[in-house]
Amino acid sequence: MNPLRAVTNIFGYQVSHRGIHGDVALAREFMSAGRNGCYMACANPHSLVVASHDDHFCASLKEADLLLPDGTGIILAARALNLPIVERVAGFEFFQGLSESLARDGGARYFFLGSSDHVLDLIRERLNKEFPGITVCGTFSPPFKPEFSAEDNAAMVAAINAAQPDVLWVGMTAPKQEKWIYEQRANLQVPFCGAIGAVFDFYAGTKERSSAFWQRLGLEWLPRFFKEPKRLWERNMKSTPIFLWWLAREKTVRIVKSYWLGDKLCEFLSKTTVGMDKANSRKLNSETR
Repeated sequence: MNPLRAVTNIFGYQVSHRGIHGDVALAREFMSAGRNGCYMACANPHSLVVASHDDHFCASLKEADLLLPDGTGIILAARALNLPIVERVAGFEFFQGLSESLARDGGARYFFLGSSDHVLDLIRERLNKEFPGITVCGTFSPPFKPEFSAEDNAAMVAAINAAQPDVLWVGMTAPKQEKWIYEQRANLQVPFCGAIGAVFDFYAGTKERSSAFWQRLGLEWLPRFFKEPKRLWERNMKSTPIFLWWLAREKTVRIVKSYWLGDKLCEFLSKTTVGMDKANSRKLNSETR
């Protein structure tokens, strides 16, 4: 299988179905390809719903070189639509998987863009302990504002390029982080970028990720929702029902098409068979005469 083609179309987005090992392998290929600007983003029900009314975010997801099936809703949709995505690949698992792979092969240079200086220091400290072969060549805590100015962007790009990282990890929350990578990728002298949002806090330990029990149930979002209901209300109580409506609509369309095409095919075959029977009958009658 060509790893570049191991994607599945879900509501217009090319989502990877390689699994964690295939996704890490593809990222390694991007890193060794000799070009800059390849990037990874995560697909989940909330991001796809937000992108449906945000053209810029939509483009940043569609142009991603690697779009991970991050949300349980993506796996649910794939099962319902009989699509080949069977493994959820969350941003945290991808970060860990790529770090382990690079550490085994001599390490790499990481740059972290986003969050606070405190979180970035904790990330550096843990990474140095877990993966001493990986060098944190730079960090940058951008100003907390809705939109960055041209001067802000220039400062961030300059700091990143000066550090010469192999991987740039961006944690600004969606859709800000994906848009930023999409806008700046032509200016970045980095082989591979990853938009991983909350992974910064999870890895730093400033926020606790839901336990493996909730992850196995596909309900990783539930404990987080109880802890931060105001922040996650729109994500879980608005976007999820919309996504489920999309799924129900798509499933219905496919069923209708299947029955309609089936009926039309049967009708066509029936007419063809009747026509052939009549032709054979006429031929037989002429021969018996």
